[in-house]
Amino acid sequence: MASRFLLPAVRRTVQPSLTRQTRSFQTSGILRDAAAAPVAVKKPVGAFRGGIFGFLLGSVASGAGMYYYVLDEYKVSNELLTTDIYALQAAVQRIENYVRTLEEKFDASSKKK
Repeated sequence: MASRFLLPAVRRTVQPSLTRQTRSFQTSGILRDAAAAPVAVKKPVGAFRGGIFGFLLGSVASGAGMYYYVLDEYKVSNELLTTDIYALQAAVQRIENYVRTLEEKFDASSKKK
C-alpha cells in the first residue's frame, strides 16, 4: 500500500531493495581466530544426579528415623523385661518364704509326735 503513494522514480529504486537476498554464512579470519573470554559455566543439576541425590537423602533420613524408632522400642522393651524380672524375683522370694514357713511348721509338728 505504501508503494502506491511513492513517486515512480523512488519506486524504481525501492523495488530492487525489497527483493529477497541470500545471506552468506562466512566468517572473517579475525573473528574466527579471536578467543572468547572464558565464561564460568555453571553446571546445572540434572534430573539423574538430582534423582540420585534425592534417593540417597531420603534413604539416609528414613534410616535415621528407623534407627531412633528401633532404639526407642528397644529401650521400652528392655524396661518392661527388667520390670518383669524384678516381679518374678519378688514372687520367687515370697514362695521361698512360704515354703520355709511350711517346712518349719511341718518340722515342729513332726517333733511333737
